[in-house]
Amino acid sequence: MSNVVRVCVLLCQDLLVVPAARQGGGALSEEPELTAAQLVVTVPQPDDSGANTLDRYEWQAAMAAADGLKLYLDALGSEKRIESDDDRRILCEYHEDWVALHGANAELVSGKHRDPAAGPFRTLNQLADEGGVAHLFLRWHALKEKPTCRLATTGGLAPGDPQKLEATIHYLRELQKSGAEYTIPDEHLTYVAKLHSAIRTYGGKNLPDNWSPEDDEPLPEEAQRLQVARFLSVLNIQHGLIMRNYVSHAAPSMYAKPVVEQLGLDVAPDALWNAVLGLFRTRMRAAGPRPDGALPPVLSLANGRAPSSRGESERDLMARLVTMQDIDIAVVTAISNPSAYESLSPPVRMSRAAVKMKKGKCSDNSIERGEQLRRDYLKYWRARMSGDPTALAEREALRRLLLRISDQVCNPSLRAVEEWGTAFWFAIQTALDEVPAEKLPAGMDSDLLLGGISDLANACQIWFSDSFDVAAEIANLRERNQGSAA
Repeated sequence: MSNVVRVCVLLCQDLLVVPAARQGGGALSEEPELTAAQLVVTVPQPDDSGANTLDRYEWQAAMAAADGLKLYLDALGSEKRIESDDDRRILCEYHEDWVALHGANAELVSGKHRDPAAGPFRTLNQLADEGGVAHLFLRWHALKEKPTCRLATTGGLAPGDPQKLEATIHYLRELQKSGAEYTIPDEHLTYVAKLHSAIRTYGGKNLPDNWSPEDDEPLPEEAQRLQVARFLSVLNIQHGLIMRNYVSHAAPSMYAKPVVEQLGLDVAPDALWNAVLGLFRTRMRAAGPRPDGALPPVLSLANGRAPSSRGESERDLMARLVTMQDIDIAVVTAISNPSAYESLSPPVRMSRAAVKMKKGKCSDNSIERGEQLRRDYLKYWRARMSGDPTALAEREALRRLLLRISDQVCNPSLRAVEEWGTAFWFAIQTALDEVPAEKLPAGMDSDLLLGGISDLANACQIWFSDSFDVAAEIANLRERNQGSAA
């Protein structure tokens, strides 16, 4: 292959689909060309989406609900109402974790939650396999290269190949928008080739038939890489999403509050969020209402009618669909009866760190976040200490660093006011954000560092107020809780 591949096609939407004759021979079909949205609901998925844990379902449902609320906000427009013929919708657990549909357009979304201990994606093989990019490519190819695609993940992209692939994606996207003849320079062609190799490794049995040397008319490797380049031009990697531990606390303000403000509602965002999330929880399990219930397909073959050869129709997929009208009903229901959807009162936290933060007048949200981050921090070190002989030394070095930062932040000017816990909490977050990555253990980020601060507070090495008898305060809290229960 030459150093620079010259591409003589336009990467505009109309030319993304290679005609069948170019893909492996045969006459072109006389059937009308289907749009991306039509293909999504008529082409059967080549494999099941796979089993999900409850935690994964919950996070995916939340991220799909966030997408649904974004479509809903767009559909409201200046009139602040949903038109009866608005066709924006989310299709759950079909082809991918969910698909956003609007008019002729479709976006396949692969939602991948990545725990802090796993760290960012460090290789293109990880992106292809654990990140689901290979699966996304195969579904995009099966749908005749029509949809756009998105990887939505909590994981980040590590320096090196993953970040360079992201740069290649941006480069190819700009070329696709320009609609002009162009070349792919070596610096980007390298990562197209690497992802092509990763897709071949992790694509499994669903690789395109003409990618096999045994095919009657195998597609040359250069043409396969051009397919990968076209895929990258319509791929968006949305990384650094909110972790599942924090969704219930942060999602209402992040995703529901804009809708509440747009509609001018006097209702807590929590109520609206919980109502919409409940809708997506149901649809993610394909448990929504169907027009015909469970009635059998009576006379479906009468008068010579043949069964559909294109898979399930959109009507058959109603149990997996969330429309803007569905979301509108959920919003109206939450408005009319907000108390039914409001979040439960948070439990009283009785760890030493939580009691100290409460004494320093930190908010319930900050306390809850500190508790969750502390658990993540401890989980990180449990994983490291189980088989890494360097982990203990790294943990002790990090403890000394955190104590030094805490000492620098908690200066006399900050403690000049009587209740300085909240100011300290936010000031130390800013200081932790500025710690260079090369000073941190592998896979550690600023959130986990904040979990380390909470862990040190739990060990009575960091305070959010002047010192006090923590054990006595916890005993008083227990006594008050018992009295309330009685």
